[in-house]
Amino acid sequence: MVEAVREPRQDRSRATRRRLLEAAVDCLAEVGWTGSTVLVVAERAGVSRGAAQHHFPTREDLFTAAIDYVTEERLAHLRANLPNLPPGPDRTAAVVTTLGEAFTGKMFNAALHLWVAAASDPHLRSLVLPLEAKVGRETHRLTLAALGVDEKTHPGTREAVQATLDMARGLGLANLLTDDTPRRRKVLSQWTTMLTAALTTP
Repeated sequence: MVEAVREPRQDRSRATRRRLLEAAVDCLAEVGWTGSTVLVVAERAGVSRGAAQHHFPTREDLFTAAIDYVTEERLAHLRANLPNLPPGPDRTAAVVTTLGEAFTGKMFNAALHLWVAAASDPHLRSLVLPLEAKVGRETHRLTLAALGVDEKTHPGTREAVQATLDMARGLGLANLLTDDTPRRRKVLSQWTTMLTAALTTP
């Protein structure tokens, strides 16, 4: 009977924790680092400040967990959405489009606000840097696999893939201030042609 009571409580606790993390990400994406206080996050999550502080005693605890959450969600999105297609231009186009979309939206906007805050906060930077390095390594690996290419046997492949990721990130940054979808699509289309050539040239 004790176990039956404990499990629903644990389930509720996990659900509350997840709501707080999702609310923290929403707040980061919409009002930035400065506006994302524990109280604002708690209200957004629909819990009391006391309940929030039960799970995360300090703002630092909350947003350290939120940084981890953002990192894992961004990687999960890529793992789920990078296509598995036969080699060729269609496959390259699908990969480039997926990457372009991955660097827009709520998760990427939240990450951007964290980068800006970390630039002037040494402690926050020490938390963000290793996680961004993890995102970078895993995104590069997933992109190679999705494209079906091996950077060890084809000179220039590593640089071509990294340029693709840097470009997608830059387009996402431009999209933060205004909807840049039409221009982004044209740029990604042209980049697909160039990347296909780079990956197939002996």
